[in-house]
Amino acid sequence: MLTEIKGINEECGVFGIWGHEKAAELTYYGLHALQHRGQEGAGVVVNDGESLKIHKDTGLVNDVFKQANFSDLAGNAAIGHVRYSTQGEKGYANVQPLLFHTQQGSMALAHNGNVMNAYELRGELENEGSILQTTSDTEVLAHLIKRSTKANKEEAIAEALQKLVGAYAYLIMTEDRMYVALDPRGIRPLSIGRLGDAYVVASETSAFDLIGATFEREVLPGELLTISDEGLYSTRFAMREQRRMCAMEYVYLSRPDSDLNHVNVHASRKRMGMELAKEAPAEADVVTGVPDSSISAAIGYAEQMGLPYEMGIIKNRYIGRTFIQPSQELREQGVKMKLSPVRKIVSGKRVVMIDDSIVRGTTSRRIVKMLKDAGAMEVHVRIASPSIVSPCFYGIDMSTKDELIAANNTLDEMCDQIGADSIAYLSESGLEQAVVKDKTIHQGICTACMTGKYPVKKTNEATISYTKM
Repeated sequence: MLTEIKGINEECGVFGIWGHEKAAELTYYGLHALQHRGQEGAGVVVNDGESLKIHKDTGLVNDVFKQANFSDLAGNAAIGHVRYSTQGEKGYANVQPLLFHTQQGSMALAHNGNVMNAYELRGELENEGSILQTTSDTEVLAHLIKRSTKANKEEAIAEALQKLVGAYAYLIMTEDRMYVALDPRGIRPLSIGRLGDAYVVASETSAFDLIGATFEREVLPGELLTISDEGLYSTRFAMREQRRMCAMEYVYLSRPDSDLNHVNVHASRKRMGMELAKEAPAEADVVTGVPDSSISAAIGYAEQMGLPYEMGIIKNRYIGRTFIQPSQELREQGVKMKLSPVRKIVSGKRVVMIDDSIVRGTTSRRIVKMLKDAGAMEVHVRIASPSIVSPCFYGIDMSTKDELIAANNTLDEMCDQIGADSIAYLSESGLEQAVVKDKTIHQGICTACMTGKYPVKKTNEATISYTKM
């Protein structure tokens, strides 16, 4: 599996638009804004009112659409997807959106998240005669919808969604409707915007900004939206639970210019850095952040400490996220190619190195060594999130517990392993202080990878079990 240096890989990104004559082109631009969420494949399904047409392939958005003829993708509605696989094999078949044709019409699906009981559902479907064409958990929903005996599509989709366990954001499109659904805990992000008379849906609001759309509201947990030429209609397929937006969306996954659950990502990361400085100050001369997702937290830490923030580490922007291969030798070389110290900034200085998270610890060790080789007198590592001690089951590709350095070592042992002069993490309460604006049902974060407390569990009966947190 292709491995991002940092050890955490994004899940996926979805984008949809209904009611615009340039639907395919706008979806292409929207996917560019979500490229950071998945680099293994991209695709779009366009609706011209009579049929659904697809263009997809493996690779980055630019590569996938380089040869696309948008005149062949004419239509006033579309859904798009960028993929990083957390369920199912790599390859063309699993690239989304998935498109299905039947005698009663066509249906396309795009999905961000992870259906935890997909294996059990696949088994039930196969026993009933279904022949699934992919290994993606997304396909399971299409078969469940098709097998429903409900009177209309909305009811069939609601019935199918009620059988899923996990974290998910779905876009579903037929010739005359687009459906939008979010899991009952709202673990994955999903927002609605407007572009003139058109409705827009995206994993992150940064996609709205790129195409000139305005943010309307978040999709609510357990909500099922129906969008058509008649407008937007909202119903529920499940009771709304306490919101548990994935904390890693704020810490690392999302773009800093996105707003998630009414909280700006950059501002929340800056507050994480400020809280970290209150909890774990360090005697130092300069603060630097590991590009890119740690820069906001580093600025907050420096501001709170009254220390200068400097670009002590530079990122080579021409090394793609999928460049690094799994071998140890290539990982070692990859860090040197991707990150470089600014010697004049760190030489002879006591440096606070801010990072958003530590997974295996191998990257942190190399960066600390890199800074010290560049002349840093001391390197104090500060992590702007709680330690990662458990795997994620909700759509983020993360190491197993045996590979997580914080799950198997004390702070002193970790400090020795990465070669730092000191190390400290932001507390769980500090993270919540930085992200959660209030304690109502509308707010709340999932910190399962940091606490081992999972808000959604899979029982032996393959039903949803909610852990009260």
